[in-house]
Amino acid sequence: MDNSVQLLTEGYAWLPDRRRETPTVRTRLMGQRAVCIGGVEAAQFFYDEQNIRRHGAIPGPVLSTLFGHGAVHTLDGAEHRARKAMFRSVMGPDGVADLTERVTEVWDETVPTWDRPAVLFDETSRILTRAVCDWAGIRVAPAEVPTLAADLIAMVDGFATPGPRHFKARFARRRQEKRFAGVTEGFLYDVMSAHIGDPQVRAVELLNVIRPTVALSWFVTFAAHALHRWPKHRADLAAGGAFAEAFAHEVRRFYPFAPFLGGLAARDMQWQGQPIPAGSLVLLDIYGHNHDPELFGDPYAFSPERFVGHDIGAFELVPQGAGWPDTSHRCPGEGIAVSVLAALATRLARLDYEVPPQDLTISLRRVPARPRSGFVLA
Repeated sequence: MDNSVQLLTEGYAWLPDRRRETPTVRTRLMGQRAVCIGGVEAAQFFYDEQNIRRHGAIPGPVLSTLFGHGAVHTLDGAEHRARKAMFRSVMGPDGVADLTERVTEVWDETVPTWDRPAVLFDETSRILTRAVCDWAGIRVAPAEVPTLAADLIAMVDGFATPGPRHFKARFARRRQEKRFAGVTEGFLYDVMSAHIGDPQVRAVELLNVIRPTVALSWFVTFAAHALHRWPKHRADLAAGGAFAEAFAHEVRRFYPFAPFLGGLAARDMQWQGQPIPAGSLVLLDIYGHNHDPELFGDPYAFSPERFVGHDIGAFELVPQGAGWPDTSHRCPGEGIAVSVLAALATRLARLDYEVPPQDLTISLRRVPARPRSGFVLA
């Protein structure tokens, strides 16, 4: 039977609940046959490009909101590796360090100006927008930052839902693709213009650096939520260092972001004895993977200590994909996510604030999930 309605109503629990009954789930989504898998071996299978292709796999509504048409996420083979190398050239250790430094500078300048109860999610989105555009060499007037930040957030917030949030995301992407198609300077533009001649595709890929950086607002807000629920970690986190990185990994593992990833079967094949016809939709269970007790003992306990001094395998922790970022479809900006989140979580731990009464519930039916209040702090 088609499970499209159940997916929309159950959110993150939809696939893990079904995989508890059978590790491999066969279903239909939007009328298309789908095979749903999970676990380390499944991740290895899914990230083998001889098995799974991405071109044609991402639904149009997701491209029109989250990724953009012609994005690196839609490419395979040599074309994908060439585009991925372009992203990796600006997201290496030096690029990560430079962007993290710029983010923390803007954070340190901005936080003292919060003279009233502030919604952390909203404030963080503006800080990240200003910082990543400065880092990229893209000029954005201070008065334009709130509007740009709101559009970047909308693209992420509306990609997985029908209704008003989805249409808001579509309109936001149209506005910002038009804006970024007019960008003609800056170091990020220079890098991309050397690889991409089409201004529209270049705008899509500029946004695919800017947008996911601003999407770290979700993780920063989750970090504040974790500190509020488990204040015992505050002192260790405030000290920074290895614990801060481990804390960032645990936030990305514990809290919900991507429920699953999808691709198309590149050929007729089998998975654990189950036939998968060519062209079938294959889903990799991300939320279930990151809460698998065989991989993470007591997975519903928030425990950053599990990552202290631990070398994480390429197919172990997969909130932003699996495999190796230089060759597979794993997110090339994962290093940015970990570095920026660790730096800002450390600053949160050092910040003197109160948490007034508010609704901090996180609905697993809402994709992407976040604390309902956005985390108000004073």
